[in-house]
Amino acid sequence: MNGRAGAMPEANLPGFRRRFLITPAQFAVTAALEDDIHRMVVTLHHDGESVTRVEAEMARHPWDLCPGAVAKVEADFAGRPLAPSARDIDKKANCTHLFDLAELALRHAGDAAPTPYEMLVSDPADGRVTAVLRRNGQERLRWHLQDDQMLEPHPAKGLPLIGLRPWIASLSDEARHEARMLQWASLAAHGRQMPWEPDTPFRALPGSCFASQLGRHENCQRIGERIDFSKPGARLPLAD
Repeated sequence: MNGRAGAMPEANLPGFRRRFLITPAQFAVTAALEDDIHRMVVTLHHDGESVTRVEAEMARHPWDLCPGAVAKVEADFAGRPLAPSARDIDKKANCTHLFDLAELALRHAGDAAPTPYEMLVSDPADGRVTAVLRRNGQERLRWHLQDDQMLEPHPAKGLPLIGLRPWIASLSDEARHEARMLQWASLAAHGRQMPWEPDTPFRALPGSCFASQLGRHENCQRIGERIDFSKPGARLPLAD
């Protein structure tokens, strides 16, 4: 974490953009997400101690079976104490993005003001990628990768992007939370390199999320709009 504020040097580079906005209120907290292929929101209603009711919505999603995950996250998080971890819930049995939103809402339920998180993951240039996370407009993390292996920060050098769990687990609570967020964004950014035409055969990794579980994976179809927020003149995620 370096606390730098101001415009990111990579702001004009083509690449993946993701934004979360968590908005607390009295006895409720809402977490919203938008990126190239997702736009979702989760609201947790609570009594100050535990979640009393969950509402989730999906405006954009990549698979036709994704909306079925709304009932799953609503059931899994209802009744939970207001604590920043839900690791006893099977994330992959849920829509992983709705799950992340619900966890974020739990983490920020007691806040007094909204919290925005912004992530930028540049498209690979000769295999080189820069990934940045900002919270409340201040830079918190900056990673450099080569061919999906970490170059910086130094303690993670040489680790594959998909294999960061031991290093992330060694971090303090807030740093661990933000590193997970940037890892998720960096993995999701791979979607920019995948074919998007509906008739192109492509499926999510079996068992990796709600829509790709056994019995669904074989039948799910790719749908939905993909937005390149890095194009000149494009709006910011969640800006509308």
